[in-house]
Amino acid sequence: MKKTAIALAAIGSLATGALFATAEAQMQQPEMDAGAAPGTICGERLEMVKALNEQFREEPQAVGQVDANAVIEVFVSQAGTWTILATGTDGKSCLVASGEGWNSQQMVIGVGA
Repeated sequence: MKKTAIALAAIGSLATGALFATAEAQMQQPEMDAGAAPGTICGERLEMVKALNEQFREEPQAVGQVDANAVIEVFVSQAGTWTILATGTDGKSCLVASGEGWNSQQMVIGVGA
């Protein structure tokens, strides 16, 4: 499935349990975390992960610690769609970036460049 603003807004709505009735409503992305920037898609981590899996078939592929308060996770589908979530110690996740064309090939600096 191609990622669009509407599809990503739907992830946010699924993560909070609120389903939008129209495409127009989906375009108005809800602000779900008082600490997040306006328009940022956030929600409970388990619900965000569930929505990524159900909508895009994305599974966790990598995780990295940002600091003592947050981790970054990369979710990838067999079709090549990908999403990066930032998750805090409070269990809230926010969508950082997403796209298509993920390549899981490991690259080594100085080799094949």
